[in-house]
Amino acid sequence: MVEGFAAEFEQALEGVGADGALLHAGLGVAGDGRVQGGCLTCPSARARRLVAKLQILRDGYPVSRGHSLIVPRRHVGSFGEVGLEEQSAMLAMLQRVKALLDEELRPDGYNIGINDGAAAGQTVMHVRMHVIPRYCGDLPDPRGEIRWIIPEKADYWSGRGK
Repeated sequence: MVEGFAAEFEQALEGVGADGALLHAGLGVAGDGRVQGGCLTCPSARARRLVAKLQILRDGYPVSRGHSLIVPRRHVGSFGEVGLEEQSAMLAMLQRVKALLDEELRPDGYNIGINDGAAAGQTVMHVRMHVIPRYCGDLPDPRGEIRWIIPEKADYWSGRGK
């Protein structure tokens, strides 16, 4: 699946400008959570294709089929440290990633997010945007969206999450 995805990106990114992608083979994570071989998302000798400022990866621990990451090529820990040009490139690439995922997997919706800092659940200190395809029936009731990061606050519609 990753090979097919990489091939689709290579095809889709022909002639892409500053908001291009790096298709990356990835590195391992040790049992204690430490990244083996440096930053998991920084370009490495394993990189297959460099195009401009971003990397596009399939998440190594996907939440759903097609869970993808948009990652600045330069090492930067926090979204607050990403310049406006890189932020714009990430958003432009989001449109391309969604179009490819729509064609490949036909999801019914998406969760799109950034975990910024350890308190927010960031485990690899290299900022990345998660693009998580969602499918009807993948949860009995998907309401509450991002609020489920703090479960006791998630259910705002029934009065239980107050």
